[in-house]
Formats: sequence, C-alpha cells, structure tokens
Amino acid sequence: MSETLITVMLVDDHAIVRGGVAAYLSAQKDIEVVGEAASGEEAVELAAQLAPDVILMDLLMPHMDGVEATWRVRRVSPRSQVIVLTSYHEDTHIFPAIKAGALSYLLKDIEPQELAEAIRSAARGEATVHPKVASRMMAELRGDHEPIINSFSELTEREQEVLRRIADGMSNADIAARLVISEKTVKSHVSNILSKLHLSDRTQAAVFAWREGIVRKDD
Repeated sequence: MSETLITVMLVDDHAIVRGGVAAYLSAQKDIEVVGEAASGEEAVELAAQLAPDVILMDLLMPHMDGVEATWRVRRVSPRSQVIVLTSYHEDTHIFPAIKAGALSYLLKDIEPQELAEAIRSAARGEATVHPKVASRMMAELRGDHEPIINSFSELTEREQEVLRRIADGMSNADIAARLVISEKTVKSHVSNILSKLHLSDRTQAAVFAWREGIVRKDD
C-alpha cells in the first residue's frame, strides 16, 4: 500500500456522528481526517480549501442538503470523490445523489471496517454501493420503475417550462401568473416533475435544471 495518506473530509450536521467516524478513521494508518463540516455550505467552502481525496457526505441537512452540496463540491474540487453516507435508501435520495456526482452510496449501518475499505476504493476511483441501494439501482435498470433516470425528455412541454421557472427562483404563484394557469395546476406540474425526475423538492429540481444546462445564465 502506498505510504501516501488518503485525506478525508466529513460532512454531517450531527457532531456525534462526525466524532464517531473521525475517531475510527483516525486509527487507520493510511487515512487522515483533514476537515469536518456541519452543513452543506461549510462543506463547499472546506472542499475548495482542502481538496480532500474523499468526502463522506450526509444527505439530510438544513439549508443546503447533501445532493446540492455534492454537486457544488464536485465543481469546486473535481478531484474529490464523494461517498454518500446516509440512513436513507429510497429512490428519491439515491438517484439525485448519483446524478449530482456521488461515486458511492452507503448506509449508516455499514461496519466500520467496510467504511474504511470504501474510502480506500473511492481514493482509487472505484465505487462501493450498499446492497439495498444496489437492488434499487438494478430494479431501475430492469425497468421495474421509470426506465430512464432523471430524463428531461420525459417531461411534457408545459412541465419543462415550469421547471425552467423553478430554476429561475419563481414561486408557484409567480409561475401561474407568467404561464396564465391556476396555482393548483402549477402545483400538479411540480409534483409530476419531481416524480419523473426522482427528486424530492424544488431545490433539487432547480439544481438539476442548472446542472443539465436546461437553464443558462443568458436565458
């Protein structure tokens, strides 16, 4: 094994979780915890400063969630590999995180030694996926659910327009006024968009639109 230490940054809004993970990883001879972030915003700032080899990313955090943080971290530190470490394995969490740039997806019931091995694999650019998550991904690929993940083309023209307006930061009321439709109809379109794109909220929808180039600054 190389003598070069694998640098790791922890992102979780629970200090006790960060402390426990940091304590275990610090005992590994080839791993060094170089930073801890309690929020998505802090994660982006630290990633830009530290450019760690691997980032352990929680998903559910206030203000900026792990999906958006993953996307932003990958922009400010492309060399950093993101491992999602969460308690959630629903489609609405898995696929947005992967689309945002996460390499691996693990659940918090993982054994400590397995986490360390996943970090080593990530440092080599190799993905590790929890069995429960792997089964969800295989179901998706088999076509048990929506056959295409996060496909903008699956949206109707009206849904595409609503998504663009969401990305512009417009409220449902503003969108209704702009498109001359009822606010109830807008809410229905938003629900359909989130369902088709496997997203959980408007923030993720906006991030998706900007990331995929659906909305550009010059629009």
